[in-house]
Amino acid sequence: MVKSRTTYRWRIAVLTAAFLVILLNPFANRFLHINFVQGWYQSLGIGKLWFVSPLEGTESILVAKLIYMPLLIGMVIPVLVAIFLGRVFCSWVCPITFLSEVSDLIRVKVEGSSRIGDRLILPRRLLWFALIGEVTLTMVLGAPIFVFLSPPGLVGREIMMAVFFKTMAIEGVVVLGVLAMNLITRRMFCRYFCPLGALLAFLGSHRKLRIYVEPSKCVNCGACHKACLMGLHPETGEGCGIYCWGCGECVDVCHKGALSYRWISLDRKMRSV
Repeated sequence: MVKSRTTYRWRIAVLTAAFLVILLNPFANRFLHINFVQGWYQSLGIGKLWFVSPLEGTESILVAKLIYMPLLIGMVIPVLVAIFLGRVFCSWVCPITFLSEVSDLIRVKVEGSSRIGDRLILPRRLLWFALIGEVTLTMVLGAPIFVFLSPPGLVGREIMMAVFFKTMAIEGVVVLGVLAMNLITRRMFCRYFCPLGALLAFLGSHRKLRIYVEPSKCVNCGACHKACLMGLHPETGEGCGIYCWGCGECVDVCHKGALSYRWISLDRKMRSV
């Protein structure tokens, strides 16, 4: 019997709450004059706390060619979260993931079918080329490319534009393109092309919270691989590897209880390359 999808429900709840922050915040700012929360997930102010995306912050430093201390301070908490928890922003907070989950649910309701499979499998190392290419292009052009074209950032920016200026920016088509890629391969952009995801994965390469497999309980049924949105094989230990984003889908579907979240220090044998 398949386990209840407890992790999935929690993740959807967190994703929804995170999305509501950037959805309702412009309305609160404009109509209620409540300014306790400012911005979106590229640069978010909550009271006197300022959170800055590590990639956008790095871009700004590279372009300006100077160290701005408040910017560095704003990056501290996101960087620490990535170091200890890995890419949890991507799977538990990112508005692109929220919209992807919503589109999945709508498609299932309309078509009555399960989630789309992976029709196109690309080399995982493309993720690193996306990060290197984005940083290189930023330095060559002298402009923070991901600040302007970050899909997660564009979601917040488009909502703000709609509320304050009753219009949408043309860059919003990037978000539609990213969601359309899910029709080819599950979370295709997140897997292969998101430079922010690559940076967070790099920072979390030695993270403490990982998805651990208990070999004695695993029957190699393949359910975890089919459920994995990143196309990984958790049954072989890839849940401990750098490409896992910690969504917990594999944990939910493992009917033998072989997979679980653990705070561990892994040896090299458990790491995926």
